[in-house]
Amino acid sequence: MAEVEIPKTYKACVYDNPGSISTKVEELPTPEPGPGQVLINLTHSGVCHSDMGIMMNSWKALPAPTQQGQVGGHEGIGKIVKMGPGTETSNVKVGDRVGIKWISARCDSCMACLEGHDGVCLNQKISGYYTPGTFQQYVCGPANYVTPIPDGLDSAAAAPMLCAGVTSYSALRKSGALSGQWVVVLGAGGGLGHIAVQLASRGMALRVIGVDHGSKKQLVLDSGAEHFIDHTEGKVEEEVKRVTGGFGAHAVLVLTAANGAYASATDLLRFGGRLVCVGLPEGDLKAIAGAFPQIMIMKELSIVGVAVGDRRDAIETLDYAARGLVKTHFRLEKMDKLTDVFNEMDAAKLQGRVVLDLSG
Repeated sequence: MAEVEIPKTYKACVYDNPGSISTKVEELPTPEPGPGQVLINLTHSGVCHSDMGIMMNSWKALPAPTQQGQVGGHEGIGKIVKMGPGTETSNVKVGDRVGIKWISARCDSCMACLEGHDGVCLNQKISGYYTPGTFQQYVCGPANYVTPIPDGLDSAAAAPMLCAGVTSYSALRKSGALSGQWVVVLGAGGGLGHIAVQLASRGMALRVIGVDHGSKKQLVLDSGAEHFIDHTEGKVEEEVKRVTGGFGAHAVLVLTAANGAYASATDLLRFGGRLVCVGLPEGDLKAIAGAFPQIMIMKELSIVGVAVGDRRDAIETLDYAARGLVKTHFRLEKMDKLTDVFNEMDAAKLQGRVVLDLSG
């Protein structure tokens, strides 16, 4: 293959004033891939609610505040344009289309990695947080951890699958729900939610009850939910019990960052049910209201957390998308519109996902 021409500089969206909603497009020097790395020319990047949490420094559990000039983003798709030293035996090559995920690199040697939990690697690098993210045209990534993108899957449609899709799929797998059983998705019309509804109903034969604001009803139903409940009407528990024959759901996925959603979740579960925690509330840390030991014991409930999916989850999620079983509801925006996108996200007006076109 002919050598790819690589520019000396490129465009990137940086957080120019962390703690506020503010981004700026800057010119940065093109990096050189180090040992074991590849250089990727990114064409698209999804925009996630987690990006806003990092930009705003609103997650109290973060070990350090976000630095000025941080390039955010963790749902990047592009082509490899250069291989670093020590990648001669890699499974990827120049010209391959690959993706960068939330966990952009893991050590593969800590106890978490050795036990198959690479999503919580003790030495992980997080794309967009103290590691250059995907809101830019070029980025380096480990040759052994970038995710191959299936042929025929549009890059813009694939980008959200690297976080929203992978995380939703992992949450559904860890919910323990079996085909034909009921799953409640809180935040069903959001970026993760509408993908989770599709994966659950079309890929895993689960029966889905979607809960969100009434403005998102059609998106949730079109995604495959059997029932939709508008949480603003204040009858979520009553409706879930009615639909499920009075028992409640086998699993509840909280895919929104609202503490109120967590507070209502255990009331929606039947005996032996499982609450899956995914959405990260901002601000001060709060316990899950309603998770009383007496109720947990009497109903034999369980609670599990899902940070992100692993390599297997990523490959299987992209396969669902390549086969047309799940499609992201998204719109494209240019890099200079990122601040506007975050403002819209902060006002809870987004339906589905936004993907950045990084072409210029």
